Amino acid sequence: MSSMGQEAEDEFQPRSYWRWSKDDFLPEESFRDWSSYVSALSQIYPRFKDRLVSRSDDANEITELRKQSENDMKRCLTWWDLTWFGFGSVIGAGIFVLTGQEAHNHAGPAIVLSYVASGISAMLSVFCYTEFSVEIPVAGGSFAYLRIELGDFAAFIAAGNILLESVIGGAAVARAWTSYFATLLNRHPNSLRIRKGSYLLDPIAVVVLAIASTLAMISTRRTSQLNWIATALNTIVILFVLIAGFAHADTSNLTPFLPYGAKGIFQAAAIVYFAYGGFDNIATMAEETKNPSRDIPLGLLGSMSIITVVYCLMALSLSMMQKYTDIDPNAAYSMAFQSVGMKWGKYLVALGALKGMTTVLLVGALGQARYTTHIARAHMIPPWFALVHPKTGTPINATLLMAILSGLIALFSSLDVLASLLSVSTLFIFMMMAVALLVRRYYVREVTPTTNLLKLVIFILIIIASSMGTSAYWGLRPNGWVGYIVTIPLWLLATIGLSVFLPQQRTPKVWGVPLVPWLPSLSIAINIFLMGSLAPQAFIRFGICTVAMLAYYILVGLHATYDMAHPQQKLGDLKVKNEDEEGKAYA
Repeated sequence: MSSMGQEAEDEFQPRSYWRWSKDDFLPEESFRDWSSYVSALSQIYPRFKDRLVSRSDDANEITELRKQSENDMKRCLTWWDLTWFGFGSVIGAGIFVLTGQEAHNHAGPAIVLSYVASGISAMLSVFCYTEFSVEIPVAGGSFAYLRIELGDFAAFIAAGNILLESVIGGAAVARAWTSYFATLLNRHPNSLRIRKGSYLLDPIAVVVLAIASTLAMISTRRTSQLNWIATALNTIVILFVLIAGFAHADTSNLTPFLPYGAKGIFQAAAIVYFAYGGFDNIATMAEETKNPSRDIPLGLLGSMSIITVVYCLMALSLSMMQKYTDIDPNAAYSMAFQSVGMKWGKYLVALGALKGMTTVLLVGALGQARYTTHIARAHMIPPWFALVHPKTGTPINATLLMAILSGLIALFSSLDVLASLLSVSTLFIFMMMAVALLVRRYYVREVTPTTNLLKLVIFILIIIASSMGTSAYWGLRPNGWVGYIVTIPLWLLATIGLSVFLPQQRTPKVWGVPLVPWLPSLSIAINIFLMGSLAPQAFIRFGICTVAMLAYYILVGLHATYDMAHPQQKLGDLKVKNEDEEGKAYA
């Protein structure tokens, strides 16, 4: 009896945030000792079957999993904060660096059409995120949404890609920060990097990441206030770029408009999609938002609508200022202003770009840590990373993890390698989000008939397969048309089938995506099409990363999440142990 009383006392006694025991990292029964781990490995197949079909629910994600953090995050954000976070998290390295890179290498002046294509895809994904974040206001963002609608294994695939996207995104922006800082000092973009063999080491990027992460750990509210100031200054620079750019515009620079053909537009669109990344960070701040059902739609939809228009105008101004063959891929806007005689303008642009990238890193540090926190709450990574500090109300451990990993990548890797891999990961997650929205609208457990579930699965598979066929045919025969006679009607018929033959099982309580199933189905098609426009090397890197993720899942994540989902087995073992101890005491 005394041992049980001691356990109860330990359970309710406040624990120090800074702790490092094995149970803080691997508390699950499968990792109790080597024999338990070997036993768990012998059950991989039945455990995998269990996790493949298991699904979470809204209440579990919103209430139960949050207890793993031991302390709550502070509700201190409004729609105003989220709108500025939207600007701060999106406008950065993408528009200032990738625009020049892709205009020079793939699209030419048609880079503006690349931004239109990727902007449409991004807005469709924004619709999906907004509905989910209003209905399920948790820090996990897309990970939590996919765990509810597509199941535990699909959520793990998303989790791996989210972490990959977070680490690579932070590293890419940090390296771009160094390039623009060098330009501000009137030096070559690579002059501040250290050459070691074939590598260009970037210690400045590591320092910038460390500063941004430190600010994010101190206070969400103060980070928001700093983001207001920096983003407001960056907005002034953007207005200067647009006004001065169009003032020095030369329409002859738009000829030829399609030097690389239509294929170049979509190749560039798949890369510059990175410029729209970051808006999903807003969804992860739902736990810290005072009124999620009102503030998140205003913050997400408002900021992204404005950003899409601004991006298209900035891309057009760059193409009209300078011939696409003369655009500097590393510091496009700065060099473009120098080419038209505004040497002082390049410093203002470089300063604005630096401020934009700084806010991207700040908001990214917030959002990435909250993704990581919720992934750790589900025990897909050690739950030590789920802890929220009692004083700051921020997930310090998760923020440190992301900062260290991003810093290591930023030190060694170049932006072009990072951007292509990031685009695959981002597009893949957004495609899964659209699928999850269709599942949420058309399927409710223990309510939807089995025949309707089967129809739903078939229609979704046809939508995905036809979209992949369209993308593959475009890549193999960009000037052909026969294949589209098959793939596009299949997509159309499957979407019509969803609309006509299946009744929607769920109605959004506050805000919902309009024109379902058409907009989610279109989002799936566009995301897959843009993925198919990427170079093969991006998929090779993506495949290698996916294999590494699956290896981790089979060896660690599968067993941790299984034990988390089946606590009764551990409780039963404890009960038997306590009964044995009581029997010995009475004997």
